[in-house]
Amino acid sequence: MKLENRQWYLHSRPEGVPNEDDIRARSVPLCRPGPGQVLMQNLFLSMDPGARFWMSDRPGYMEPIAIGETIRGSTLGRIVESNHPKFKVGDYAVGIACNGWEDYSLIDPELNEVVRADLGFPVNWHLSIFSAVGLTPYFGLLEIGKPKPGDTLLVSAAAGAVGSLAGQIGRIKGCRTVGIAGSDEKCRWIVDELGYDAAINYKTCGDMQQAIAEACPDGVDIYFDNVAGSILDAALLNMNNFGRIVFCGAISQYNTDDAVPGPYNYWQILARSLTVRGYIALEFRDRFPQAVEEMRGWIDSGELTFAEDIAEGFESTVATFARLFDGSNKGKLMVKIRDGDEPAPTLENIQAAAE
Repeated sequence: MKLENRQWYLHSRPEGVPNEDDIRARSVPLCRPGPGQVLMQNLFLSMDPGARFWMSDRPGYMEPIAIGETIRGSTLGRIVESNHPKFKVGDYAVGIACNGWEDYSLIDPELNEVVRADLGFPVNWHLSIFSAVGLTPYFGLLEIGKPKPGDTLLVSAAAGAVGSLAGQIGRIKGCRTVGIAGSDEKCRWIVDELGYDAAINYKTCGDMQQAIAEACPDGVDIYFDNVAGSILDAALLNMNNFGRIVFCGAISQYNTDDAVPGPYNYWQILARSLTVRGYIALEFRDRFPQAVEEMRGWIDSGELTFAEDIAEGFESTVATFARLFDGSNKGKLMVKIRDGDEPAPTLENIQAAAE
């Protein structure tokens, strides 16, 4: 019996939130690794807004996913066959935005890293708090936002995986933190449990510019932008001179192919001598271990907390991904395909079990 590999592939360019007409499932024969190659059995798939942008054919920081190609994303798994000295069978490994939404991935040894499962925390943390979702706000806020005690930090999508951490890191560094979220429940959560000083429900606040002004009476020194669009416009009119805008994402624009107006208030960058910088976490790859060590210390001391939202089953992937865009997830969203087997799985054992 030949093993099959289930995959989610791009059938058509989505218009709006992707569904199973755009992203379809298929089973293909499992490819064995050749010289220098490594085969990983995926355990968890990371659900990240950036994948929606890669499904379009617009230019970006990564090549678009081609029609017919397996959806690209970050995954955590275990090595089941290896022809590369960096990996041995049974190792856990993580690849950021370079593996497929599939049961098995032939991984790039240069883009995947071995991670340990004996460090006193769940192994899936390597795909959440200690992966791009945690490292993105860490480097964005500290390297670009440059927080100082007493600064006012404004964060959009503040109840999301990245925003929920950005606000807490700002608080640790002495900022007054204000979060923007899409429900009263999320606003209560980021204030009562994450330590934000204030929250704005963008769906009910009315005039966003005025709402920010009331929540940030001394103006905004750092705006951590996850959404762009009209909220960015409102934030620009509340920035202090020499403020910093950390451009992390534009989730308000991912599901439209229409021209997005604005920002109308772009001229405020000049008028207020603002610094605006976009980035991706991978540019700081060589400093990931340092960041993980500091964040582990904050978690152990109780200064930093985070939420994971884990769906079960390969079949749930597309519906789970859509939750990124309806506001129903809280914290890091992942799909768990299977448990990690003990002892270490081998391709031969997997084959025998399938038969």
